[in-house]
Amino acid sequence: MTRGFSSRDIRALIAPDRVHKGVYIDPDLFELEMERLWGRAWIYVGHESQVPNVGDFFRTEIGSHPVIMVRHGDGKVHVLYNRCAHKGAEVVRARSGNVRFFFCSYHGWTYRTDGTLESLPLADGYDGTGLRLDDPQYGLKPLAQTDSYRGFVFAKPVDGGPDLETFLGPAAEGFDDMVDRAPDGELEVFGTCARTIQRSNWKFFFENQLDGVHAGITHLSSTEASRQVAEARYGDNEEQSLAMRMLQAQAPPDPKSFWVDLNQANFPYGHGNFLGYQSARGSDPVTLEYEALMRARHGEERAEEILSRNFHHTIIYPCLSIQGAFQQLRVIKPQAVDRTLMEIWHFRLKGAPAAFTRRNMTYSNIVNSPATIVSCDDYENWHRCQEGLKAQAQDWVSVHRDLGSDVEDGDTVRSTVGTSEVFQRRQYEAWRDYMTAA
Repeated sequence: MTRGFSSRDIRALIAPDRVHKGVYIDPDLFELEMERLWGRAWIYVGHESQVPNVGDFFRTEIGSHPVIMVRHGDGKVHVLYNRCAHKGAEVVRARSGNVRFFFCSYHGWTYRTDGTLESLPLADGYDGTGLRLDDPQYGLKPLAQTDSYRGFVFAKPVDGGPDLETFLGPAAEGFDDMVDRAPDGELEVFGTCARTIQRSNWKFFFENQLDGVHAGITHLSSTEASRQVAEARYGDNEEQSLAMRMLQAQAPPDPKSFWVDLNQANFPYGHGNFLGYQSARGSDPVTLEYEALMRARHGEERAEEILSRNFHHTIIYPCLSIQGAFQQLRVIKPQAVDRTLMEIWHFRLKGAPAAFTRRNMTYSNIVNSPATIVSCDDYENWHRCQEGLKAQAQDWVSVHRDLGSDVEDGDTVRSTVGTSEVFQRRQYEAWRDYMTAA
């Protein structure tokens, strides 16, 4: 049980220009987040291509809830709690696979892939007790709401609130950006995910995604090293390798003027995006072959419309970061107030050349994988923030930068300068609204 927080207590933690440090370090608040935010928002579960056949399943989590995404005999994708109705054991332990039935290894209760109870041992022992096989309370319980957008499956534990399309709003363009890039109009998960543990609160990740100031400082060591390698290996007149260019883009030569122009759009429910600082397009033969396929499939005008989009990140708060141009998702899963699991998933554009898929994998391996020197810089800073906030010093974290310069455009709030902290202010407004909602 968590200590009691009134709505007034929670609202007092978020001011227009600052956030109380307890939002990051209070374990009781974290437990309340699991109930009121992660237990109420639409949370990303997986992609339909992970369960292409009847009986295919994928085990994952929504907040503190273990769940199973599975394709049933009717072709529909279901999301079920991974909890036997008898003693509460997890029915599925494998990360993925194919089953005819789900079978609990403790006492043998058996379930269909839509969650209904199929059979149980010693059934005559339940005669006269009121337990019936067709009673939904004795099945694998489905989540209250499940829906998908262009193959991306979301679920939530409670009824009510906005439907998925309303929840995503303009941020759905991040998914459109990914899917539209496929010559055949479809994506599929490519390989397995990379998983990392961050020794910090989950909210630091989302603060960082639209932060146009940190890159030229935090990632300076890695970009300078790449410049030195490129100069020594390629010289001034030779084209640098793709990996070197990707590293150097993290901290451009004039970061002050560069990041200022990359403005953000901040949407309801804490979502947002900002313009890309690195184009996915190039003049190499692999890219040119892919773009020629896109023009052949979609026509010159539509292909150019798709290929010219350039978002760096699209944030689906509180669970997901989309990098559509490189076909990558980063899924955030809080485990404790100071411990966060991140999964990095890659997608293949159906109809695209295999070489183009490998090219896009380079970005993740260089910039976002567990082994990259770039992400390690971020993890270190977030951990330092987590530890530093324990100090008996200031009680507040500043989000002042460019306060008052934001422009309201209907439900969207846009920055007028790319280095604004408006995205943090909007994320914490959404956090406050979830945490105080009836």
